[in-house]
Amino acid sequence: MSPEEKDARYAEAAQNIAAVLAGEPDPIARMATVACLLSQALPYYFWTGFYRVDAEKPDELVIGPYQGTLGCLRIPFGRGVCGAAAASGETQIVADVHAFPGHIACDSRSRSEIVVPVRDARGRLIAVFDVDSLEVGSFDERDADWLQRILEASFSVPASAPAEAG
Repeated sequence: MSPEEKDARYAEAAQNIAAVLAGEPDPIARMATVACLLSQALPYYFWTGFYRVDAEKPDELVIGPYQGTLGCLRIPFGRGVCGAAAASGETQIVADVHAFPGHIACDSRSRSEIVVPVRDARGRLIAVFDVDSLEVGSFDERDADWLQRILEASFSVPASAPAEAG
């Protein structure tokens, strides 16, 4: 996919996500919407979803809304690509997951991965957004930039109250 086509697909997805999320305060509904719309927008996305910070075990991620094959149910901070993103607070781009130390193979067909930390309006880590691809080297800084912007717009600003019916 050319950089221009990738930009166009992300821009359209960002616009659609913003329109659907307008007025929706529930974070799980927001996560489900983001995972769904992004999974449909980019053809190289194989598994797309969230691992939420567990309120009972704040050093552990628990599966959240996703699109794709069965995901891992729980991931400790620091373990695998998702755990590395949660522990470091930094986006992880992995060209070949089989070369990543401690990679957790929820689905052995995944070959590359990007994981972006998700923060709420107060800057607290609430989740990580994980995308896997069947091809090596699917993700780059362009993906990271778009995903960071989309996730910040979707979760780092207070959700407005639903509009009154009138």
